[in-house]
Order: sequence, then C-alpha cells, then structure tokens
Amino acid sequence: MSDDAARVRRAALSIGLWVGVASGVIVAMGIGILITVILSTSRREGEEHGGGWFGGPVGARDDFIVDIDVVVPVVIVLGVIGVVLLGIVAAVAARRSVRPMGEALRRQRNFVADASHELRTPLTTVTSRIQVLQRRLDRGEDIGPGLVELRRDADSMGDVLNDLLIAAEGASHDDGEAEVASAASTAVAAISTIADEHEVALTVTVVDDGAVARIPTVTLVRVLVALLDNAVQHSPAGGAVTIRIGTDARDVTVRVTDEGPGIAGIPSDQIFERFARPPESGRLRGFGLGLSLVRDVARRAGGSIEVESSTARGTTFLLTLPASR
Repeated sequence: MSDDAARVRRAALSIGLWVGVASGVIVAMGIGILITVILSTSRREGEEHGGGWFGGPVGARDDFIVDIDVVVPVVIVLGVIGVVLLGIVAAVAARRSVRPMGEALRRQRNFVADASHELRTPLTTVTSRIQVLQRRLDRGEDIGPGLVELRRDADSMGDVLNDLLIAAEGASHDDGEAEVASAASTAVAAISTIADEHEVALTVTVVDDGAVARIPTVTLVRVLVALLDNAVQHSPAGGAVTIRIGTDARDVTVRVTDEGPGIAGIPSDQIFERFARPPESGRLRGFGLGLSLVRDVARRAGGSIEVESSTARGTTFLLTLPASR
C-alpha cells in the first residue's frame, strides 16, 4: 500500500508540474503575441495614420492609440486558441493522471486471472483425490496414505498462492535455489491424478542429478506443473509425457515432451502470448494463460522457454534456467 501511495503521489506531482509549465507557456505566448500586435498597430495621439511602435517616427511614446477593431479580434482569436490548447493540456493531463490507476487495474486483473489459472490444476487434483478417497472409504480400504497426499496437495495450493502474491508485489526471487530433479518429482506427483484420468504416463529422465537452478523451489514446481498440465491435456489416451533434465555450460535445461498432434493453427512464437491458444479440437482447454505464465516466470528468473520442436508426433518445450553456482 505504501508503494502504491508513493507512486500516486509522484504521479500527481509530475502531472501538477507538467500542467503548470504547459499552462504558463501557453499564457506567456498569448500575452507575447497580444503585446506584439498592440505595439505594432498602435499610433501616437494626433497621428492621422499609423506607423506604430515598430517602424514609425522616432519620438516620445507617452500617449498612443490602440485600434479596437484590430485588437479585439486578436484577443478573441488568442482566447479561443488558448482555450483549445488548455483543453488539450487538460486531456493529456487527465490521461496521465489515470495511468497509475489503469496500471493498478491491469495488474489486479492479471493477478486474478493468473491466480485462477494457477489454482485450477491443484484444485482439480484435490477434487480428484477426494473422489478417490470416497471410493476407497466406501470399499472399507485404508485411506491414510490418501489423506497424506491430500494434505500435500493442500499445502501445494498454499505455496502457489504465496508465490503468486510475492510475484504480484514485485519481490525478487534471486536468492532462491531449487534441485530440479526433486522439483520435477513434486510436480509429477501433483499432476499424477490428472494424468491418470487422461490415461497418460509421466516419466522423468535425469541426465544430471545434481542440477540446481537459481529459482525458488515452489516457483519451479509451479512452472513444471503448468508445462505438465499442458502436455497432459494435449496428449492422447495411452500416450506419455516425458521430463528430461540436463545441464549445459551455464544453464539448467528441462525438456517436456508430449505425444500429441503438435501445435497447429497458431505460430509457435505466439503460443506464449497471454490468452493465445490454438483452435479447439473437442477437448477441454484452459484459457491460454499457462504458457504465458511460464514465460513470465522464466524471464524473471533470467531464463527462457521456447518450442524446441513440434510435429504430428508430439511437441517438446525447452525450459532454460540459470544454474546455481
């Protein structure tokens, strides 16, 4: 709240100074033009013809006559021009004054949309887990392990929400580190119920078991859940989704590969735009936010996300994150 109040105060001060200076310039220009017209069209008392202050005979200028039929139209024209210019200044000032409010509303809408999207997958997992527990309870089976998993899913929802709040406040995540293999296992466990419902197998392949990325664990898990959810949604029943973890000279690489029909109906470089999504194919889709959020998080962490390949046999997303030194 203090940051928002300070931002509004700075904007108000800037707008006040801008309006004051602009209005002063307009008034000064009007006065200057009016004085110029008066001096150039005036004549000394007793002169039958003009000559005025500029170009007239040299002499005393104590008493002079101003032609009203010349000055009044000039005053009227200058007044109209001044009103128009001040109106333009007021319109620009109004737009500048509401800019902080517009930015705040945009951030609020984005946060609501992001939170709704990011909590959708954990909530779906919790709902599915509860249904499984109900069936086990009806059959008289032990539901203890399921309750442990349900508690873990609830904790995951809380972590996701906290991470979203930190991102919305603009806080830095530079001091966070995550063991990528462990984060991938957590993400697979979180998405496993949804994958089972879609009859999609999840596999983690670790090329470098010691890979550590410079990003908080909860944030990396959130990114991987979004990528896995996207891959599962686009995979056919009986298909598989694979996570492959590796490293290169400076970065950690995570490849998420599905066996879906590939990206069609939208350019690959636009798939990460907000609310962008390919044409519907009769299957449940999200709102086009998941990959956009992944890109935003990756960029904040100093990494990137791209479509490495996309064919009729599947799509591979390449997530690159800075390795922790």
